[in-house]
Amino acid sequence: MKRLLLIAMALMVSMMVYGCGMGEKSAGGYENASVTDIHEHWQQGTASPNPFMLLDVRTPEEYAAGHIPGATLIPVQDLAEHLVEVPRDKQVYIYCHSGKRSARASKLLAEHGYTNIENIVGGIEAWKDAGYPVVK
Repeated sequence: MKRLLLIAMALMVSMMVYGCGMGEKSAGGYENASVTDIHEHWQQGTASPNPFMLLDVRTPEEYAAGHIPGATLIPVQDLAEHLVEVPRDKQVYIYCHSGKRSARASKLLAEHGYTNIENIVGGIEAWKDAGYPVVK
């Protein structure tokens, strides 16, 4: 009985650790994450123990009008030809205006074997609505 209890406790702890900080898994094979979670990671910057990339998949005009500081622009329509620019060894946070194009981009990356990708729910609009910084 004591052994069964220990096994159950170990299983519960491992499930809690595994679930911590993970976004909602989509049918497309990527996770959806809130701007709050992404912002917390973004604030760590290069000091983060988990390196990351912010990927903006909007048009160059939209990017110029305002983007998340440090984001890299690869428009969704060009992404398939620029996969080598997206690191496989970093967490990749993808955003667009509201989340539709970034969901397409996230699905494309998942189909090409990327595993550390998260679609930012609500896109840059949710980021701005939360009062987070945007640069032009």
